[in-house]
Amino acid sequence: MRDRLVAMAAGLWWGSLTAIGFVAVPLLFRHLPSPQIAGNMAAHLFTAQTWLSVACGLVLLLLRPKHPGALSGRAGTALIFIVLGMLLALLIEFAVAPHIRARDNLALWHGVGTGMYAVQWLCAGALLWRQARAPGG
Repeated sequence: MRDRLVAMAAGLWWGSLTAIGFVAVPLLFRHLPSPQIAGNMAAHLFTAQTWLSVACGLVLLLLRPKHPGALSGRAGTALIFIVLGMLLALLIEFAVAPHIRARDNLALWHGVGTGMYAVQWLCAGALLWRQARAPGG
Protein backbone atom coordinates (compact mmCIF):
# COMPACT_ATOMS: atom_id res chain seq x y z
CA MET A 1 0.00 0.00 0.00
CA ARG A 2 2.78 2.41 0.97
CA ASP A 3 4.65 1.80 -2.29
CA ARG A 4 1.51 2.46 -4.33
CA LEU A 5 0.81 5.73 -2.53
CA VAL A 6 4.42 6.82 -3.05
CA ALA A 7 4.15 5.95 -6.75
CA MET A 8 0.86 7.85 -7.04
CA ALA A 9 2.27 10.96 -5.33
CA ALA A 10 5.45 10.91 -7.43
CA GLY A 11 3.44 10.33 -10.60
CA LEU A 12 0.99 13.11 -9.81
CA TRP A 13 3.83 15.53 -9.06
CA TRP A 14 5.79 14.80 -12.23
CA GLY A 15 2.68 14.47 -14.40
CA SER A 16 1.16 17.74 -13.24
CA LEU A 17 4.46 19.59 -13.77
CA THR A 18 4.61 18.10 -17.27
CA ALA A 19 0.99 18.85 -18.15
CA ILE A 20 1.04 22.43 -16.91
CA GLY A 21 4.55 23.49 -17.89
CA PHE A 22 4.87 21.74 -21.23
CA VAL A 23 1.27 21.50 -22.47
CA ALA A 24 -1.26 23.85 -20.84
CA VAL A 25 0.81 27.03 -20.53
CA PRO A 26 2.22 26.90 -24.08
CA LEU A 27 -1.34 26.37 -25.34
CA LEU A 28 -2.50 29.44 -23.43
CA PHE A 29 0.09 31.60 -25.18
CA ARG A 30 -0.80 30.08 -28.54
CA HIS A 31 -4.58 30.42 -28.34
CA LEU A 32 -5.49 33.32 -26.06
CA PRO A 33 -5.84 36.76 -27.66
CA SER A 34 -2.93 38.45 -25.87
CA PRO A 35 0.24 37.52 -24.00
CA GLN A 36 -1.04 39.46 -20.98
CA ILE A 37 -4.18 37.34 -20.71
CA ALA A 38 -2.17 34.16 -21.24
CA GLY A 39 0.38 35.25 -18.63
CA ASN A 40 -2.31 35.96 -16.06
CA MET A 41 -3.91 32.55 -16.64
CA ALA A 42 -0.50 30.87 -16.53
CA ALA A 43 0.21 32.54 -13.19
CA HIS A 44 -2.95 30.95 -11.75
CA LEU A 45 -1.96 27.54 -13.09
CA PHE A 46 1.55 27.84 -11.67
CA THR A 47 0.18 28.86 -8.27
CA ALA A 48 -2.05 25.77 -8.26
CA GLN A 49 0.98 23.72 -9.31
CA THR A 50 2.98 25.09 -6.38
CA TRP A 51 0.44 23.84 -3.86
CA LEU A 52 0.06 20.51 -5.64
CA SER A 53 3.87 20.13 -5.57
CA VAL A 54 3.99 20.91 -1.86
CA ALA A 55 1.16 18.44 -1.15
CA CYS A 56 2.84 15.66 -3.14
CA GLY A 57 6.16 16.40 -1.44
CA LEU A 58 4.55 16.23 1.99
CA VAL A 59 2.92 12.90 1.16
CA LEU A 60 6.29 11.57 0.01
CA LEU A 61 7.95 12.83 3.19
CA LEU A 62 5.29 11.28 5.40
CA LEU A 63 5.56 7.93 3.62
CA ARG A 64 9.36 7.72 3.83
CA PRO A 65 10.75 4.68 5.64
CA LYS A 66 11.16 5.36 9.38
CA HIS A 67 13.74 2.67 10.16
CA PRO A 68 17.32 3.43 11.29
CA GLY A 69 19.56 4.16 8.35
CA ALA A 70 16.68 5.58 6.32
CA LEU A 71 18.82 8.56 5.35
CA SER A 72 21.52 6.44 3.74
CA GLY A 73 21.76 5.40 0.12
CA ARG A 74 18.63 5.51 -2.03
CA ALA A 75 16.36 6.88 0.69
CA GLY A 76 18.75 9.73 1.43
CA THR A 77 18.93 10.66 -2.24
CA ALA A 78 15.13 10.57 -2.47
CA LEU A 79 14.91 12.91 0.52
CA ILE A 80 17.17 15.39 -1.28
CA PHE A 81 14.96 15.27 -4.41
CA ILE A 82 11.78 15.73 -2.35
CA VAL A 83 13.05 18.67 -0.31
CA LEU A 84 14.75 20.34 -3.28
CA GLY A 85 11.61 19.99 -5.42
CA MET A 86 9.40 21.47 -2.69
CA LEU A 87 11.87 24.28 -2.03
CA LEU A 88 12.02 25.16 -5.72
CA ALA A 89 8.21 25.22 -5.96
CA LEU A 90 7.99 27.63 -3.03
CA LEU A 91 10.85 29.81 -4.29
CA ILE A 92 9.23 30.10 -7.70
CA GLU A 93 5.92 31.13 -6.14
CA PHE A 94 7.19 33.56 -3.51
CA ALA A 95 10.52 34.85 -4.86
CA VAL A 96 10.35 34.64 -8.66
CA ALA A 97 6.66 34.96 -9.59
CA PRO A 98 6.19 38.38 -7.96
CA HIS A 99 8.92 39.78 -10.22
CA ILE A 100 7.33 38.20 -13.29
CA ARG A 101 3.87 39.53 -12.39
CA ALA A 102 5.34 43.01 -11.89
CA ARG A 103 7.12 42.75 -15.27
CA ASP A 104 10.32 43.56 -13.35
CA ASN A 105 13.15 42.57 -15.72
CA LEU A 106 10.79 40.01 -17.24
CA ALA A 107 13.35 38.18 -19.37
CA LEU A 108 15.68 37.59 -16.42
CA TRP A 109 13.02 36.44 -13.95
CA HIS A 110 11.20 34.33 -16.54
CA GLY A 111 14.49 32.60 -17.31
CA VAL A 112 15.22 32.03 -13.62
CA GLY A 113 11.71 30.67 -13.05
CA THR A 114 11.90 28.42 -16.10
CA GLY A 115 15.22 27.00 -14.96
CA MET A 116 13.92 26.38 -11.45
CA TYR A 117 10.77 24.75 -12.84
CA ALA A 118 12.91 22.48 -15.03
CA VAL A 119 15.02 21.40 -12.04
CA GLN A 120 11.84 20.74 -10.02
CA TRP A 121 10.54 18.66 -12.96
CA LEU A 122 13.81 16.69 -12.95
CA CYS A 123 13.55 16.11 -9.17
CA ALA A 124 9.99 14.81 -9.48
CA GLY A 125 10.99 12.73 -12.49
CA ALA A 126 13.90 11.19 -10.60
CA LEU A 127 11.57 10.28 -7.74
CA LEU A 128 9.08 8.70 -10.12
CA TRP A 129 11.81 6.86 -12.01
CA ARG A 130 13.27 5.44 -8.81
CA GLN A 131 9.84 4.40 -7.55
CA ALA A 132 8.86 2.79 -10.85
CA ARG A 133 11.92 0.53 -11.03
CA ALA A 134 11.13 -3.11 -11.53
CA PRO A 135 10.93 -5.16 -8.31
CA GLY A 136 14.36 -6.44 -7.42
CA GLY A 137 15.92 -4.20 -10.09
